[in-house]
Amino acid sequence: MVDATLEYADGALICRGYLVHEPQAEARPGVVLFPDARGLGDAAKDCARRLAGHGFVSLAADLYGEGTFTNEMPHAVDLMNDLRSELTRWRQRARAALDALTRHPAVSGRKLGAVGYCFGGSTALELARSGAPLGAVVSFHGGLASPKPEDAVNIKARVLVCHGANDPLVPPTQVADFAAQMRKTSVDWQIHAYGGVVHGFTNPEADNAGTPALAYNADADRRSWRAMLELFRDTFGTSP
Repeated sequence: MVDATLEYADGALICRGYLVHEPQAEARPGVVLFPDARGLGDAAKDCARRLAGHGFVSLAADLYGEGTFTNEMPHAVDLMNDLRSELTRWRQRARAALDALTRHPAVSGRKLGAVGYCFGGSTALELARSGAPLGAVVSFHGGLASPKPEDAVNIKARVLVCHGANDPLVPPTQVADFAAQMRKTSVDWQIHAYGGVVHGFTNPEADNAGTPALAYNADADRRSWRAMLELFRDTFGTSP
């Protein structure tokens, strides 16, 4: 497996993402992966490697620049809130990662996807709402509210939302509002809600957070990953 730091720029900010793929002669679908609010850490890199194992060229994006990662949640929340406080800048940061992936010679520029976890899931959805040329977008326990929900009409991708039905951070009203907005579009979209599951269900580290709002769930983790691969297979013709 080939892995390397991929440096790219968002304006004056230097970002250092993590690119990984299997050695291959032909161009393959590219997937940009947006990490949770902590930034580019081991969890995101592990997921990028898993995607590469299924034949994708995967870029774990650097949302804050300089490869920033923090395990201190107050700092992570500050970083997240600063980025999402300006929608144009937030979407531009996501697009910079997608563009960097698209330029890579191993990537088929006509087969592009985006996935994200927690804040990264929200980021993937905002990238889609910006009208980016994506074939498929997957949010794992991401927030579904948007500063401009009406921009859902710009989405070109198939959309899969994997959601914990008991997630207190993304309550039923937010899910209902998202669904109502999506019904106004022609987008191919779906929501998978996992019963009894809360926020952060794909991350085993969630059990160490010390809050009932976060917990790992192995069944939801496995089922949501499988649902993502099925969507990619349907969209890109790849085999899970």
